[in-house]
Amino acid sequence: MGNKREIIVGNRMIGDDHPTFVIAEIGINHNGSVEIAKKMIDGAKAAGCDAVKFQKRTPEVCVPKEQWDIERDTPWGRMTYIDYRYKVEFGKDDYAEIDKYCKELGIIWFVSCWDEESVDFIEDFDPSLYKTSSASLTDKDLLLRLKKLNKPVMISTGMSTIEEIENAIENIGLKKLLIAHSTSSYPCKYEELNLRMITTLRNKYPGTPIGYSGHETGLAPSWAAVALGANFAERHITLDRAMWGTDQAASVEIEGFHRLVRNIRDIELALGDGIKKVYDSELSSREKLRRVKSFEEIK
Repeated sequence: MGNKREIIVGNRMIGDDHPTFVIAEIGINHNGSVEIAKKMIDGAKAAGCDAVKFQKRTPEVCVPKEQWDIERDTPWGRMTYIDYRYKVEFGKDDYAEIDKYCKELGIIWFVSCWDEESVDFIEDFDPSLYKTSSASLTDKDLLLRLKKLNKPVMISTGMSTIEEIENAIENIGLKKLLIAHSTSSYPCKYEELNLRMITTLRNKYPGTPIGYSGHETGLAPSWAAVALGANFAERHITLDRAMWGTDQAASVEIEGFHRLVRNIRDIELALGDGIKKVYDSELSSREKLRRVKSFEEIK
């Protein structure tokens, strides 16, 4: 492919000259319920999304030991943090159901794995794409584990310096890599979105698909990201932003996803190819309104 900015994921091409790959991040907004997850998958598919994404952690690996026994209020009552983390993790049977459901609907599903054990767990389902969270960008062992799979990997770059991004890419390599610009605050202030980083990353990595993972309220920045050249766009999806959970407030409800995707497709049409032309639809106006037909007439 040379330096062409594109990667095959499942039955889709992601990159320049291809439609924006739209991802509905379910994450842990399902609150441990496969039925809620299925409703979000239904909503994402109906809205025209290309993929849904989940998160997978091994709680005893990802939760610092000093936090295990801290108690907190949850939808299941008061419990320790480690028990809560297990409550919101899907097991093999859950993911088998999700895998079957997504295949029936014809929508890609993939996962942000937060540790190597989670990668091994998810690899049993042979997903066409993996993602690393912004929190995992400096996890060299995780990056190398994903690199060994020889599959497309999307890295998110929130809470990271440019040097940390460069180091991560040095470890995982540019082959089959996708880079998501992101700011890791929930919800994120508009003045901290820094969407021009999309242009910076496009210039820095000319053969790599660059996208946007947004955590703001509202949809305008996601549309702006597409106009700036984002090859993929990811937003959290929810059935109701008032639902319990830390990511719900920065998520988009189903109706919002319909608007998000519809307007992304309109923006793609409107952007054109950058080559100036006179359209047939302009000819009557040109004939009727232009007093001087050409510069040659005034010589």
